[in-house]
Amino acid sequence: MKSFQKHEFEFKYETESTVRRKSSSSESHLNVWERVKSPTLEFPPGIPLQDGLYVDSNFYFQHMLISPDVVWKRPKEICESPQFIVNGATHLDICQGHLSDCWFLSAVASLSLYPSLMERVVPPGQSFQQGYNGCFFFQFWQYGEWCKVQVDDRLPMRDGQLMFLKSSDKSEFWSSLLEKAYAKLKGGYTALNMGFPHEAMADMTGGITEVFTVGSLSRDLGSFLRCLLQKGALINCANSQGALEKSNGFGILFRHAYSVMGLETIQTKTGPVEVVRVYNPWGHSEWEGPWSDKSGIEWLTVSKEEQNRVQRINLDDGEFWMALSDFQHNFDIMEVCHLSDDTLSAGGAIKRPWHCTSYHGKWIPFQDPPQYKLTLLEEDDDPSDPELTCSFLLALMQKQTRKSGQLLPVALLIYKVGSEGEFVSSRDLSHMRPVIKHSDEQRREVVLRGCLAPGHYIIIPATSEGNRMGEFLLRVLTEKGNHTVPVKKPLTDVISPSEPLSPRLSGLPSITEAKDLFMKHCTKGSFCRPLDLYNLLTEAIVKGVFAGSEKKLSLEICKSFVVLMDSKGTGHLDWMEFQALWEKLRKWTGIFMTFDKNKNHTLEYQEIPQALTAAGIKVDDFILQLISLRYTEPDLTVSFPGFLFLLLKLDCMISKFRSFDIVGVGMITVNCRQFLTMTMYN
Repeated sequence: MKSFQKHEFEFKYETESTVRRKSSSSESHLNVWERVKSPTLEFPPGIPLQDGLYVDSNFYFQHMLISPDVVWKRPKEICESPQFIVNGATHLDICQGHLSDCWFLSAVASLSLYPSLMERVVPPGQSFQQGYNGCFFFQFWQYGEWCKVQVDDRLPMRDGQLMFLKSSDKSEFWSSLLEKAYAKLKGGYTALNMGFPHEAMADMTGGITEVFTVGSLSRDLGSFLRCLLQKGALINCANSQGALEKSNGFGILFRHAYSVMGLETIQTKTGPVEVVRVYNPWGHSEWEGPWSDKSGIEWLTVSKEEQNRVQRINLDDGEFWMALSDFQHNFDIMEVCHLSDDTLSAGGAIKRPWHCTSYHGKWIPFQDPPQYKLTLLEEDDDPSDPELTCSFLLALMQKQTRKSGQLLPVALLIYKVGSEGEFVSSRDLSHMRPVIKHSDEQRREVVLRGCLAPGHYIIIPATSEGNRMGEFLLRVLTEKGNHTVPVKKPLTDVISPSEPLSPRLSGLPSITEAKDLFMKHCTKGSFCRPLDLYNLLTEAIVKGVFAGSEKKLSLEICKSFVVLMDSKGTGHLDWMEFQALWEKLRKWTGIFMTFDKNKNHTLEYQEIPQALTAAGIKVDDFILQLISLRYTEPDLTVSFPGFLFLLLKLDCMISKFRSFDIVGVGMITVNCRQFLTMTMYN
């Protein structure tokens, strides 16, 4: 499971033409969330309040459900002897109605594979008999917590039939009421008309989700699926290559979510065959190719005992089998929900669930992002892996995105560190190269998959918009367990908002004062581009002891400052990168002032070697000669801005070399692209 590439885009099942019909589709997530909580929502006309039975005053009824041909009835008005659950809650109880919410239904079908998971979402003990009062409740996972959602049992009907999700058993209603509760969570029935299976799977399990393109899986698909299923993952699949409500030549519907229910090696008269069990949440419309219920003559080569072993049923019930090769050719997207040992504690069939640690954290404006020390203890039990590494998943979820109405661009970075477990300063991080990173992405949750040798690492959940507050949930999943702890920042490094402006005895303002300049000059107070930095540095120099030196500052120097500190290749610096730059510039300013003996704001050529040594940089005579040719003025002096440029250039180029010289032999090997990146973007 170490070499798969995540699917880089998402598509919503049931295309936009289906969903845009809903009356509330133009509302923001924030408005929908507020409506769920509002106590003043109206009831559909013509529905009398029933004495003694619960009526949910918080459920939002859209216009499509307030019409003369829609009648709301309780199950006791629909059938003679309604039941909440009949013979267990299974995927065969899920038959899609007039909503285009197969993405939700396929997730429910996958959930039904594990009774312990289903019972958490659909608590048992509820019924239409003993203790019945018209109220039912369900539980969904939201940002690290399980939330109870309560609904009444009134369901919309048209022409004597339930409009939406129903069970194949007309007396069973758990699935209909579950759909209503999820609709309440999301803002009403029509809010379910379009979505992603992985979103619903996360809401019903608390699991970590990934999206893959089947064609990107670089090794055997059967091994990949088997490994996922052994860990208890929930898997959905779809074919995105055609028009909605159309099917290919073998009955597979385009842009429709299916559930992967299992993988088996079946013994036939001619040898073993790998087949995948798939379920269509419609409850009908199945695969029509080899191994199908309709025309699969291949089953004639399989004994009755073997068919019973895999629980094969020859019915048009939405469940079907297909060869693994046909699965690969007919589905191009898979959405996977990874479950951990705490979630699957009661899952006796699960061999190797992930081990999970989780932490709640915050991004505080203009402060370094939190850091977490990750200790990987033991290699995976994978005999096919010659590298002896530890697989892991990191999931960074932004909290309360619906409530706040904002999504920050977030990233995950992992650095190799020693065993001390100390906070790594921005300045030190600027010298380090992340061993693995997930670049900025504006999503509710980003997932980083990787594998590393046992050892000590630092995880940094970061946002490029360092001027904004945000909350997050960080989860770490590993095969053999992990030791992950927050790393506390030393109090001496914390910038107090009330810290008074320091007197400008140094050449550049303090980091606190620089924060004010950052807010003043930088784009939206979030990103520092070269021109922003030029204006910022000009003001800082003019008001300091180096007044007059700003004339030697150029936009080209500021452009180099930005690209040398730009770790993401964006052409600008976020607050974290700017802070690291500023710490360097202030340190080197102090060195410049020490060696500027005559205080004329320049260094003589003979003063340069001593200043470089004080900065921890040693170079030979040939490099000094190159410095004199490239960085000095005609009189062989170096200006204050020129000195900062020289130091940053040397510092960053040495750091880049060391990041490639992993074993410390003083030699590196780079390919052409790496060489061009180092030399062109600096």
